Amino acid sequence: MPSSKPPATVAEIRKTFLDFFASKGHTVVESSPLVPGNDPTLMFTNSGMVQFKDVFLGTDKRPYVRAASVQACLRAGGKHNDLENVGYTARHHTFFEMLGNWSFGDYFKRESLKWGWELLTEVYKLPKDRLWATVYQEDDEAYDIWTREIGLPAERVVRIGDNKGARYASDNFWMMADTGPCGPCSEIFYDHGPGIAGGPPGSPDADGDRYIEIWNHVFMQFDMQPDGSVKKLPAPCVDTGMGLERLAAVLQHVHSNYEIDLFDALIKAAARETGIKDLENPSLRVIADHVRATAFLVSDGVIPSNEGRGYVQRRIVRRGIRHGYKLGRKTPFFHKLVPDLVRLMGEAYPRLKAEEKRITEVLKAEEERFFETLETGMEILEASIGNGNGRPDTPPLPGHDASATVLPGEVAFKLHDTYGFPLDLTQDVCRERGVTVDVAGFDAAMDKQKAAGRAAGKFKMDRVLEYTGSGHPFTGYEKLEEPAQVVALYKDGTPVQQLSEGEQGVVVLDTTPFYAESGGQVGDCGVLTAEGVQFGVEDTQKIKADVYGHHGAVAQGRLKVGDKVMAKVDTVRRQATMRNHSVTHLMHKALREVLGTHVQQKGSLVDADKTRFDFTHNQPVTEDQVREIERRVNQEILENRPTQARVMDIDSAKATGAVMLFGEKYGDSVRVLDIGSSRELCGGTHVQRTGDIGLFKIVSEGGVAAGIRRVEAVTGANALAYLQQVESTVQSAAAALKAPVPELQARIGQVLDQVRSLEKEVAQLKGKLASSQGDELASQAVDVKGMKVLAATLNGADAKTLRDTMDKLKDKLKTAAIVLAAVDGGKVQLAAGVTADRMGQVKAGDLVNFVAQQVGGKGGGKPDLAMAGGTDASKLPTALKSVQQWVADRA
Repeated sequence: MPSSKPPATVAEIRKTFLDFFASKGHTVVESSPLVPGNDPTLMFTNSGMVQFKDVFLGTDKRPYVRAASVQACLRAGGKHNDLENVGYTARHHTFFEMLGNWSFGDYFKRESLKWGWELLTEVYKLPKDRLWATVYQEDDEAYDIWTREIGLPAERVVRIGDNKGARYASDNFWMMADTGPCGPCSEIFYDHGPGIAGGPPGSPDADGDRYIEIWNHVFMQFDMQPDGSVKKLPAPCVDTGMGLERLAAVLQHVHSNYEIDLFDALIKAAARETGIKDLENPSLRVIADHVRATAFLVSDGVIPSNEGRGYVQRRIVRRGIRHGYKLGRKTPFFHKLVPDLVRLMGEAYPRLKAEEKRITEVLKAEEERFFETLETGMEILEASIGNGNGRPDTPPLPGHDASATVLPGEVAFKLHDTYGFPLDLTQDVCRERGVTVDVAGFDAAMDKQKAAGRAAGKFKMDRVLEYTGSGHPFTGYEKLEEPAQVVALYKDGTPVQQLSEGEQGVVVLDTTPFYAESGGQVGDCGVLTAEGVQFGVEDTQKIKADVYGHHGAVAQGRLKVGDKVMAKVDTVRRQATMRNHSVTHLMHKALREVLGTHVQQKGSLVDADKTRFDFTHNQPVTEDQVREIERRVNQEILENRPTQARVMDIDSAKATGAVMLFGEKYGDSVRVLDIGSSRELCGGTHVQRTGDIGLFKIVSEGGVAAGIRRVEAVTGANALAYLQQVESTVQSAAAALKAPVPELQARIGQVLDQVRSLEKEVAQLKGKLASSQGDELASQAVDVKGMKVLAATLNGADAKTLRDTMDKLKDKLKTAAIVLAAVDGGKVQLAAGVTADRMGQVKAGDLVNFVAQQVGGKGGGKPDLAMAGGTDASKLPTALKSVQQWVADRA
């Protein structure tokens, strides 16, 4: 253990932490992805303990009882939504690294606190007289360890009481949820000295910056009950977390996280790409923080989009881009920081380095997409909030008084909907101008478009069933039917002794052939029967790692705890699901062989109807590639090789070359599955031989996000049904076109040629009609201050006809401002044109937008020619009449 001098760089601090705890018998665990594996309760990994949450809940087991990690974390939503503070305060980040060590029923408070003190004072060499600690008011054990064993003066150990009106409602009492594992915690603070304002923890001035929390030790020793009481856990655990950035600031003798060596390098890179000399500019800190968050998100499969995790990613990316725009950078720059980030963090996070090219491509594509609308959107926003920075000819969005101090929610929503401005970004700009945003109005407008809550609804925590019994064997690999006994029943999440006919609930058996949803494979359905009793199993989910919950309803009789039942899986559904799961392994291998080894699984869903598989790939899969993938998979099926499953320890599994899916969590023993030439780790149920799959057919392929593709495929009877449906469709089309099936493609070509010929004739006729109408319309132009003004309807015209007619009228009238309109099915198409000699006074884009707003639309374009649309044709006559005065006011 190096101790001659403290580590100096972020990389050294990170390594020293892991080395220290490795020397204390801890297993060093790699950082898990920012997207938690198999956890629908969290949008992102937001703390170091997330990857161990199932261990604490009892639903997962690990081959070690001590662990240490440096976990990549992201907090940019929900209660952790501090996005507006990032870059403007000393310690707010979207992405950060959490140093942590854990004990799963092994050591407890004494070792945790003593090792913490040893690392901080003897290895990192922090001055002992600068360190303070807090403990929960009732935790005498921790207090005594600090004062009597470690020797921290009593005046620097602060007891923190309940401050939220209820027992255990304290900043120093940690709870995983309203019920479940909980316990007191002890926080370690660093005193930056009297030169900085603020008081010690627990004092009225504790919110100051002088005393900064650097390490929290959580001691999970209780189980919180629904009534607010606690029970002692049989195996108390330790969970600690220390922010790497905060620790680095202390060790590098700087006050702000943004002054540490890692951020110093990123800020200089941001300054290089934006051309800014002032390294203290907050926008550079925003960019430096946001490129870390977005790059790590892409490396973990999160692509900018309009919902869920992808929308959070888009918000962060676009906020970073906007700050570059604010500094004067009008072209894409953000993605150019990725190589700098990889150089700084790629060694600690190899996946970041491996994905460098794809990260750069994804961020560049998002930048280019946003820059297309950023300038126009910023001009409109700035005009709307009245700061005078918008172009003189850029009107604010309708419905807002630019002198007001509140931007209406409808305006914020239009910026979001039309120009891709996330609400956070609009709030950022408004905050800089002293204007607030009507968030409630924004939400109401979003609700009208049925887009609100698309992300929030996906990440709700279901109540964890409080099962305290032992685990039960799963026999579903060998059996689909067997006798069992009911050991627990639940109704609405609460334990009950019986379920009556018609009641829904969850049944726990002492043994089960039902497969519980895991690894993308859905849970089994079936039935539990006894004399006079029938319980329909609609789904099977894990309550703990080795305890299965059978969800369903009593169809007949009354089911009681202790009843003996016959557990029978729906065989047809299970066999169909097995075929689809087995073929997924073969398809995954074929995808990598045909498309390249960069293909990695990003999600899957296997049920009785299909297999759905998401994977990394930057372009559409061609028809030829699809055929080759199908050929390879079906060849494996025809070889009819037996499937082999072996259970072994994780290291032995790695030695066999088995594919391990990125982001999946594996226990101390794993199941290695050989199907055909594929070898992967998988706990799912599978066919006995590849030939049992029957037939494989890809039915769809498409993109679900930038860099992520999705294929859906069917097998067996479903594949046959699909091919029969395609055959029926082809035969129907052949009959309709009066052609034999072999000649169908040629016949379709003939019909399309005829259609194109007719469309050309129609276009020519429209042109002649417009030309004749144009001659008549020219005579209707009115002289306004030396220029001809014309606003008229052109019957039967399309967009091209409007443009062609506009050109002819401008040639005829010489000096003119013209608006032409066409109506089709209640919708309005508009074109505005201004001759070159008057574009300094009147711009076609402003003119067409003025008319469009009156007919329920919006639009714009170039100063000489602009197009727009509208939805209310009834207001068109009045709108056209208003053109003459509008031009007169500007001529």
